[in-house]
Amino acid sequence: MDADRALLTPRGELVHGCADALARKLARLPARTARVDLDMSGVRFMDTAGLRFLEVLRDHGRRRSVPVTATGWTGQPRRILALVGLDTTDPLRTPGRDRAPAPATAPAVAGEPAKRPPLREEAELLRAAIAARPAVDRARGLLMAAHGCGSDTAWRILREASRLSGAPLRTVAAAVTADADRAGPRPPEEVRKALVTALARHLRPPRAGTDPEGADPGTPHR
Repeated sequence: MDADRALLTPRGELVHGCADALARKLARLPARTARVDLDMSGVRFMDTAGLRFLEVLRDHGRRRSVPVTATGWTGQPRRILALVGLDTTDPLRTPGRDRAPAPATAPAVAGEPAKRPPLREEAELLRAAIAARPAVDRARGLLMAAHGCGSDTAWRILREASRLSGAPLRTVAAAVTADADRAGPRPPEEVRKALVTALARHLRPPRAGTDPEGADPGTPHR
């Protein structure tokens, strides 16, 4: 807090759970808070959950009638904002409002066209994330039911399996749900192994007499 101004500095990734974390933080701000500014320079990645994060911030400003800003975007998050047509200096900025933009990138050299960041890859990732969300949510629920873990742990398992196998999140989710349904094609071997590794890292060690390879429901079948 600086007098009646709150400055929040998110760090890391805007993924599942980030909007809830922001809502809790905003609810704990002092009643005297007259404005809320977020410095986003420490955020290195965001998916569609980042858009919900911004909605929570915008709704807080409307309900409390206080100005809110989110500036300092860089790298992949900044490109995602450009992709969905939001102001990359402050996505909460009211169109046409006369306000100096926050510095984000170095100005273009005089006489040279400004370089536009490549958006095709981010566009495909964002579309895939939106399309995969129902399957991913179901897979997360199956992991929670099968292993007694929380939503955040289930999400970390899916993301780590995706990273380890190099497969899209939707493919990892399909491997989990295919085992629960006992239907569909056999999950790719690299996805199955990645899920086993992710489960072992994020869950308690298996009880004596259980299969450490993950034969319980909610893990990929052999």
